Amino acid sequence: MPGRVDRFGWIGVDLFFVLSGYLIGGQLLASLAREQSIKLGRFFTRRVLRIMPAYFVILAVYFLLPLWREYPDMAQPLWKFLLSVQNIALHGGSAFSHAWSLAVEDQFYLCLPFILLFVNRSPRAAFIIPCVIVFGGIALRTFLAWKNPSIDGGVSFRGFQAWIYYPTWTRLDPLVFGVALAAIEKFRPQWWKQLTNSAIWLWLPALALISYGLYLGEGDNLAVAACVWQFPLIALGMAGLLICAQSPHLIFRRIKIPGAAFIASIAYSAYLIQKLVIHAIEQFCSSHNIQLTSVLALVGVELCVYAAGTLLFFSVERPFLQLRKRLAPRK
Repeated sequence: MPGRVDRFGWIGVDLFFVLSGYLIGGQLLASLAREQSIKLGRFFTRRVLRIMPAYFVILAVYFLLPLWREYPDMAQPLWKFLLSVQNIALHGGSAFSHAWSLAVEDQFYLCLPFILLFVNRSPRAAFIIPCVIVFGGIALRTFLAWKNPSIDGGVSFRGFQAWIYYPTWTRLDPLVFGVALAAIEKFRPQWWKQLTNSAIWLWLPALALISYGLYLGEGDNLAVAACVWQFPLIALGMAGLLICAQSPHLIFRRIKIPGAAFIASIAYSAYLIQKLVIHAIEQFCSSHNIQLTSVLALVGVELCVYAAGTLLFFSVERPFLQLRKRLAPRK
């Protein structure tokens, strides 16, 4: 891609985490705002039926059909995938490594309802706990960055991957910011109204934070400052863009993109199956002398990922979503 802008694609995960924290946190906080308790059984049933069926199908493909993998070696042993801790001590360049972000989500949402129930009984903790998580993450990333030096200067990339980039304890900033926005919306509607009314002044600072966070990572060596500050700066910028997207005064909320709802519905399945499809397309292109960077290959892989995601959605994900409606309706 021009200027190698594709190297910044990883920040999409941070956007997803902010959105996820806002949406799922908002569902849990809505009950507390109505002075009702969180139905833990219903919440966990809904999450399991939403996440696990398609995940286990793709996990079975990875372990039972090794020739289909994008890399010969699995990212982690099977027990880590089953317990959803595959992001701990993970290194890139291994099969199904992209499931690290799903592990972060699972671990966070396993704890979130209990944290919110505690915070609901102790309002002071509503301020203390997010601050401890965010500032504790900054301190922990600083410590880990200094403990994993590179022989060429800066931070070891392998150590960065294993102990800073992938683990849950250093990637909570965007999830916390998303939940914080949901809490403001549910419990401080006047504050939320002021934020959304001020959105016209937020989008530029939000983009500046994201840009500066990315700038910190530019250089020949991985700097300590990048390891420490990239994630919170980018997460804060993404949170600002979320406010802009929710504002009635900006155009984002009024734009309707044809097909966007359907793409959103199959996005999880596409996320799970994407690397299997990309690997298959790479093999096809190599055997037919098609350049992997050609328009044909790029468009083809895009279409095939969505097609495979659609198949997985309708064959596995959707039936379990329908079961979820019967077993654990939202209300």
